[in-house]
Amino acid sequence: MRSPLQIVAIGLAAALGLTAPHAQQARVPTVDQLLELKRAGSPAMSADGRFVAYTIRETDWEDDAYETQIWVADAKTGETRQLTRGDKSSSSPAWSPDGRWLAFASDRGGKQQIYRLDPTGGEAEALTSGDDGVAGFAWSPDGASIAFAMIDPKADALKDRDKKYGEFDIVDQDHRMTHLHVLDVATKKTRRLTEGPFTVGQFSWSPDGTAIAFDHRINSDPASGGTADISIVSVAGGAVRPLVKQDAPDGNPKWSPDGSRIAFQTSMANPWHYFTNGLIATIPAAGGAIDVLTKDFDEDPQLVAWSPSGMFFSASQKTWSHLFRLDPATKKYSRVNPTVETMLSGFSFSKDFGTVAYVVSDAKTYPEIAVAPVATMSEKTLTNLGAQLDGWAPGASEIVSWKSTDGTVIEGALHKPVGFQPGRRYPLLVVIHGGPTAVSRPARIVASSTYPIPIWQAKGAFVLEPNYRGSAGYSEKFRSLNVRNLGVGDAWDVISGIDSLVAQGLADNDKVGAMGWSQGGYISAFLTTHDSARFKAISVGAGISDWMTYYVNTDIHPFTRQYLKATPWDDPDIYAKTSPITYIKGAKAPTLIQHGELDRRVPIPNAYELYQGLQDVGVPVKLIVYKGFGHGLTKPKANRAAMEHNLEWFDKYLFLESGTRNE
Repeated sequence: MRSPLQIVAIGLAAALGLTAPHAQQARVPTVDQLLELKRAGSPAMSADGRFVAYTIRETDWEDDAYETQIWVADAKTGETRQLTRGDKSSSSPAWSPDGRWLAFASDRGGKQQIYRLDPTGGEAEALTSGDDGVAGFAWSPDGASIAFAMIDPKADALKDRDKKYGEFDIVDQDHRMTHLHVLDVATKKTRRLTEGPFTVGQFSWSPDGTAIAFDHRINSDPASGGTADISIVSVAGGAVRPLVKQDAPDGNPKWSPDGSRIAFQTSMANPWHYFTNGLIATIPAAGGAIDVLTKDFDEDPQLVAWSPSGMFFSASQKTWSHLFRLDPATKKYSRVNPTVETMLSGFSFSKDFGTVAYVVSDAKTYPEIAVAPVATMSEKTLTNLGAQLDGWAPGASEIVSWKSTDGTVIEGALHKPVGFQPGRRYPLLVVIHGGPTAVSRPARIVASSTYPIPIWQAKGAFVLEPNYRGSAGYSEKFRSLNVRNLGVGDAWDVISGIDSLVAQGLADNDKVGAMGWSQGGYISAFLTTHDSARFKAISVGAGISDWMTYYVNTDIHPFTRQYLKATPWDDPDIYAKTSPITYIKGAKAPTLIQHGELDRRVPIPNAYELYQGLQDVGVPVKLIVYKGFGHGLTKPKANRAAMEHNLEWFDKYLFLESGTRNE
């Protein structure tokens, strides 16, 4: 008996005419092949600009893990070679200032520790051995020391309590903090730099190596992110001096080249920091007035580095992402890369800031590691991971736009069916991103770990990823359009996008499905109960069904209070208006619900509530709980299961029932 996947593969081959001898010309990727795609990341440039270390993630089915190893490329010759190997991952490569050593993090000994190796040859040696592992690290300017963050060991009192009573957790009290330590590389001796009732996040060394600026919050609870402030610690004595203390988050400190000022990301005490623009500001390192630099930049800038010629920051601009240079004196900024329709990320500079390494992709190319002179950005690609797609059935992507119900212009990434022919109508699947302040982008291959988009393209379907109101890259005003309008306005944007493709003669209005994870799952749940009749099937991944249920269970309570501007006790009506469960009696579309058993971000009661409601009103529904997972499915076998579950669901209710079955 053939498995469901074998039947799907046979049907795809027949539909595309991929039987011999044409099969070699255009192959349809399987679920496993999609999950096995290697991905590059974390570029780190040596001080002299000659070498770039980076990671490649691979899939290990036997150990059911995604594992990363470190590679190095010669920026001059383009030669690449693998530096680390083994059963465990190695990540976060960082060159010593003199380029002699490469430090990295690895869990090869159980807990994540700092290692270093000679990139010209030899074995890696462990530099730390803490019981609870290292959270992040950075070389000192002279290369003699490494600062690192590490979670505090469990207190003796808690150990005694566990021994007497067994383990339990007192909510909002039993926090374990993360603090700064410094390692002497030569002796491997470490000493603690900070302590107290706070937990350390990002940090950076002063240019002279005498101090470290760091951000910190009151505890490790994700809901406490808005309490982040910035302080400076003396490396010699450990004295901590507060520098920035404002309501709402301040973080990611970077020193000026002369050490006189510190740049940081801030909301400047704006209480609505979840959806409004963040800012880049500076403050004298000795303390004083804050100078905001990016009031005129209408998006969220991410501070990358401060060079003698100005600051660098990254930001999204609609579906694209770029590198910008900012003059702190004039507050003027400009885009560094000349190409608009490109996506750049993960920037790392040479010591003189003349060369930069990064990850680059666009609508037609797979993400690769590249290097370029900053002055011209005439890039050289160092990897060739796009070769993995050779022979795959091509499916083009483009940006489309339409007007929503209230006239707002919405964009989205439209992935076309393989063999698209103008004049024909095709089934349409809508895949809705999470966030909501995320963004869907055009891509050569959509490497989702939940939704097998390339397979659906090969089956002869359009896939639309709408950047609904609230998405990043489209201005603060756009990100604010779903405040007290969650679900409602988002649904307008999805439905109007479907209507636009139907009106253009592209999509078949009788063959439409929708799905998404997290916030995308919430919008899918809203569509399930609120505008369900037009959908053949819907899949809800880790979605919110009831905002009150979400609010009292989630690990980020401020999210709901900010977007709805109320608690359920203050304004129960807005919670009801924006909750999918309110409209459960209008549900009609067969709905698949996927959820992680241990999800703290969107806790699983949301899944059971929607499941029971749909059962009660007689709508076909299936709930799949992925054991041992939180908000995301982080292992390849679970990703394989989620993809196959979605394939089966939409095969049953959209492709097979709509008469497009592939025999």
